[in-house]
Amino acid sequence: MRRFFECLIPVTACNLKCSYCYIIQEKRRTNQKAIFQYSAEHIGKALSQERLGGKCLISITGSGETLIPNELPDIVLEILKQGHYINITTNGTLTKQFDKILEKTKGFHQQIHFSFSLHYTELKRLNLLPIFFENIKKVRKAGCSILLQINLVDEYIPYWEEIKKISIKNVGAPPQVALTRDESNNTYKIMTALSKEEYIKIGKEMQSPLFDFTCKNFMVKRKEYCYAGYWSGKLNLCTGELTGCYGLGIHQNIFKDIDKKIKFAPIGKHCHFKYCFNSSHFMSQGIIPEIKPPLPTYGELRNREEAQWYSQEMKEFLYKRFSDTNLPLSNTKKIYFEILYIIKQLYHKLQK
Repeated sequence: MRRFFECLIPVTACNLKCSYCYIIQEKRRTNQKAIFQYSAEHIGKALSQERLGGKCLISITGSGETLIPNELPDIVLEILKQGHYINITTNGTLTKQFDKILEKTKGFHQQIHFSFSLHYTELKRLNLLPIFFENIKKVRKAGCSILLQINLVDEYIPYWEEIKKISIKNVGAPPQVALTRDESNNTYKIMTALSKEEYIKIGKEMQSPLFDFTCKNFMVKRKEYCYAGYWSGKLNLCTGELTGCYGLGIHQNIFKDIDKKIKFAPIGKHCHFKYCFNSSHFMSQGIIPEIKPPLPTYGELRNREEAQWYSQEMKEFLYKRFSDTNLPLSNTKKIYFEILYIIKQLYHKLQK
């Protein structure tokens, strides 16, 4: 794996209304539709291995339900044709879109990873649980890899054992668990009325490596040298706007002129966030190689070996780290990027 791109589709529309949704917390649920400014073919060419430096993991997620845009199956196909691997985060309910993606991407299913978010009480309320699990079985049968993930929130606690049993019955293992943040007052804390100790104890009942990882790294300020912006990026899939991380680093449009070289530059030690918001994506892939011993990989945090959620090809790809295929920067290069960062910061101040 050469690089990782967290690709946002700014669609806020969703067929579920989960109480803990970050978009609802931040009052951004406007049912906005995604407007793609470029064709699927153009997006694919813009993300060629030649421009990105090799095979990459392209993770696609929406601010609402990712699969809603009609353009998505074609975009997924064009990215796969470039030789990349794709993760798609979804609530698992839009059967027709799964059918379209599987039909269009025949021959590439081994390169697709679906992250199914188990929004249990909403799926139960809307009687969508059977459809949800049928779609998981459908993509697995086609040869795609899957992750079953649930956000731990208080409303799920009365159903916790039920959730475990239904997951084992349908996918062979309990879901991986994610810590849920409360962002309602522009603060970052665990969304629970329980004590931190009680909350973690309940989460651990699923024996989830993902939960252990997210708890361990929640609100831990990273001070090491970070290669975000150099080995990874955050991309708006509708506009082509790319940043090194969540608004940090170089801002550039990589879709506008696909003959233009992409500028990759590390954030280094200039991260001003309180902690790595998406540590299970970025840190698990080795974006901070100074951390010792090496952290569990992206795949190790998500796969359930006993249930074989991953194809062998996906396992080989996602059980690796950036350092397996990327050379670290020399001190001279780090100094160069440090000077570049300072110059750009001064430029932005003068622009204001």
